[in-house]
Amino acid sequence: MSKIIQTANDNGKSAHAASMIFPIGAPNDGFAKYFSGKSYLYPVSPSLVGIANVTFEPGCRNNWHIHHAEKGGGQILICVGGVGYYQEWGKEPVEMHPGDCIDIHTGVKHWHGAGKDSWFSHLAIEVPGEGCSNEWLEAAPEA
Repeated sequence: MSKIIQTANDNGKSAHAASMIFPIGAPNDGFAKYFSGKSYLYPVSPSLVGIANVTFEPGCRNNWHIHHAEKGGGQILICVGGVGYYQEWGKEPVEMHPGDCIDIHTGVKHWHGAGKDSWFSHLAIEVPGEGCSNEWLEAAPEA
């Protein structure tokens, strides 16, 4: 078993990366304006069905958002590391642990992200559909 050496600037990133089978990926700069905090993106499958490993630093969350589609669509989240949360508008947050799966239907306002003191990674699976789009809204509540 290899030992993980953590530096002061690492903030647990190396240990989190070593605990998963998918890479953390590159900084998620293309979507940074929709996140409070830093996130990372690793495309697992960019073609037939879009699948990405999304990693959130402690306290990072994405904004409230809605997946739209004329037909089909939606998103599936599968936690692959750390502890995170998913919340639908008007409901209490759901804590997510590795192996937990959330089905998100089109038209549901929601957010997902890390807990205050934990890294969090999930596979984000885009459910195929027609006329799919995302509507990004206000920031989610703080961790």
